[in-house]
Amino acid sequence: MVADLRFQLRQLWRKRRLGDGLLFSVTAVELALLIYQTPSFELIDWIYVSQHLIVLGLSFTRRAPATYDYSLRSSIAVAVSYGYPYAETLSLGWWPGWEVSAMAGLVLVMAATFLSFVSLVSLGRSFGVRPALRRLVTFGPYRFVRHPIYLSYVMSDIGYNIQEWNVGTLLLTFAGWISLLYRIHAEERVLSRDPRWPAYVATVRYRLLPGIW
Repeated sequence: MVADLRFQLRQLWRKRRLGDGLLFSVTAVELALLIYQTPSFELIDWIYVSQHLIVLGLSFTRRAPATYDYSLRSSIAVAVSYGYPYAETLSLGWWPGWEVSAMAGLVLVMAATFLSFVSLVSLGRSFGVRPALRRLVTFGPYRFVRHPIYLSYVMSDIGYNIQEWNVGTLLLTFAGWISLLYRIHAEERVLSRDPRWPAYVATVRYRLLPGIW
């Protein structure tokens, strides 16, 4: 019995270290691409850089999860979430896009960037990519919706597509949103194991869009 418990703990530790290393590596590559592709840095670019630096620091300092979801479906959803913005950039490189409103798109992207940054700071060492219960965060933007970071993703997707879109970016955005919806449900299944979850859900009724869902 004790030997089995030790084995399970070792397996959990290896899995966690692998996940931390993968998060660090992917974030470092994203940061390098951001720096390489940005000819001159503006406020929004510095916020992006700051977010990546925070995640690099959190990679090996975040809390160990009390429970988690390492299922294949969650892995696919996370991979799609990370990959579709880069696929959209490739799509616009291959096929010409159309502009709706550059200014409106920029405003949405900037608002999304600020929301994402504040949400990340609020999460702190509870930040994670896979569905996991580290600590139930109920302050900051989490007082208004249960998944403000995902709301920032939706806002930025709309903003970027308003700036420039084609059929490929719309299809990829749709795929990204499907993965996002799955991640929301998967995360809430895990977070519901926290004894404070029912009270939090009763107070913060909406998952993503205030007044809608």
